Amino acid sequence: MSYIEGESREQRILFPEALDEYIGEDNAVRFIDVYVDGLELEELGFKQTAPKETGRPPYDPRDLLKLYIYGYLNRVRTSRMLERECGRNVELMWLMRKLRPDFKTIADFRKENRQCFKGVFRQFVLLCREMELLGGELVAIDGSKFKAVNSGQKNFNAKKLEQRLKEIDHKVEHYLNEMERLDQQEKPAEKLSGVELQSKIDQLKARKGKYEELLEELKGSGEKQISLTDPDSRAMALTPKGEVSYNVQSRRSTTSIT
Repeated sequence: MSYIEGESREQRILFPEALDEYIGEDNAVRFIDVYVDGLELEELGFKQTAPKETGRPPYDPRDLLKLYIYGYLNRVRTSRMLERECGRNVELMWLMRKLRPDFKTIADFRKENRQCFKGVFRQFVLLCREMELLGGELVAIDGSKFKAVNSGQKNFNAKKLEQRLKEIDHKVEHYLNEMERLDQQEKPAEKLSGVELQSKIDQLKARKGKYEELLEELKGSGEKQISLTDPDSRAMALTPKGEVSYNVQSRRSTTSIT
């Protein structure tokens, strides 16, 4: 009996699978997508809500806002991490339609629209509560747990509502400050080029092959150890840290003069 095998990475696909098939109908990214698309960003104060007639086309602020909401829900707290997730996270590939903005673009969007985030995030949380989308899961943007059936959560007065709004604003502000701090602290990861990465893989394969040869040689010799530089040396259990050493036996002889 063999293991369940995946598809070959070199297998060509004539009719690519639709990305939409990877996202379930109840996935939260679908709600984020519809919610942001229904916002009037210009009225909310977001910048670059209309592309300029000249110059390089900017990213749609709706796409960047979706990215930030997703990042908050899933605790992705730096611009570089959001950039990386756009290239490897299937949910974000769907939500962003495979767009991959760089970390500077992501960070600049936050800095330019910081005050607008509060109102959007606040309305998002309130809408989730109103539609009972939070259930018993930890998917609330304010980081609170809510039971599916809880009469206390459905009873509001002015004081309670004001307190809730203050809590949301406080947590959003904390989130934005935390992202700012982490962005400043995070150092860019060194990226290998395709040639450098292939070289590392080739080195690893060569080393693996060498170890396999040594294992076969060791089995054939009947020895328990093998040393490459000094064939007669062995790891000694009685030496400090099991150092590789020689077991030298010396013979003392005495000579008498008559």
